[in-house]
Amino acid sequence: MEALQFIQLDLTNGLYLFIVGFVGGLVSGFIGSGGAFVLTPAMMSLGVPGIVAVASNMCHKFPKALVGAIKRARYGQVDVKMGLIMGLSAEAGVLTGAHFQEVIKQRFGDVGSNLYVSVAFVVVLGIVGGFVMRDTLQTMRAGTAAEEKPGRLALWVQSIHIPGTMVYFSSLGTRISVLFTIPLGFATGLLAATIAVGGFIGVPAQIYVLGMSSLMASATELVIAFVMGLGGTIKFAWSGYVDIRLAMIILAGSLFGIQLGAIGTTYVKPYMIKLVMGVIMLTVMVSRALVIPVYLAQLQWMAPMEPATMTVMKNSSFLIMILALALGAGIIVFALIQGRRAAARESELLSPRPAS
Repeated sequence: MEALQFIQLDLTNGLYLFIVGFVGGLVSGFIGSGGAFVLTPAMMSLGVPGIVAVASNMCHKFPKALVGAIKRARYGQVDVKMGLIMGLSAEAGVLTGAHFQEVIKQRFGDVGSNLYVSVAFVVVLGIVGGFVMRDTLQTMRAGTAAEEKPGRLALWVQSIHIPGTMVYFSSLGTRISVLFTIPLGFATGLLAATIAVGGFIGVPAQIYVLGMSSLMASATELVIAFVMGLGGTIKFAWSGYVDIRLAMIILAGSLFGIQLGAIGTTYVKPYMIKLVMGVIMLTVMVSRALVIPVYLAQLQWMAPMEPATMTVMKNSSFLIMILALALGAGIIVFALIQGRRAAARESELLSPRPAS
């Protein structure tokens, strides 16, 4: 790997990455996803090649995920057994996806890697983000009573009995076949090695396919992220794609943000987790979609573009990325403040009053 693939870092870029790491950690602690759907595009907006952004993201992910998992385990929100079982199958997906990333990089260079990662983001964010937002709006209209009820698919999965494969999971309150968790874990790892984001599949899969609550799913995903992040880092580092500078700066910011985000989950209604996920997903999708024509033109797969037009599109993508960061952080902080106020009022009402 050539050293030129690593961008130059100055004070401005370093501060930007630290803030991005903080917001990514805030989001990660709140919704359980590694936050890389914010971090990977943010690094790419600075000129970091797609494969380096993915690899460096995975490097920072596993220690951050471990901190978040331990924090939320103290609140009783983590199903360790589910996390480890899905994490092992996710590791196989990570190794497969990492190999595919390397093949694209070798054949089409940095631009091809950027295009591949961006297209993957747009497709996945559009599908999953749209579904999550629709489900969130339906839940908000119906009230919170229906929030934690398993859907038809989850009830069907829980009803299937396959001898020799049944395992009891405390988060589900029932036994399910691990044969259902294996493909979900593999897909989570495959996507993580592609765009450094596995929570897009991991969290919704645990909620809608297995029937886990959104609170437990978002916390358990941190265990999965730790397992596959460790293996993915070793795989990418072996090929020289991990920029340890980026990873450490982002990690420093993330370790502050993830604890605040984890605390926020104890004060908010469960549908707020889905709302934050959906809003950020769709905003980042627009950001990545704007630069796809630029990469296509650079690969000469479409008509050439004027340099000024490319600059405008890249700058617009960057500004929308900033908007995504602000929206995610804003919603989480607002929900945290509102939740703490409500908890304080409730505590005040329940506390015994002094006798007059």
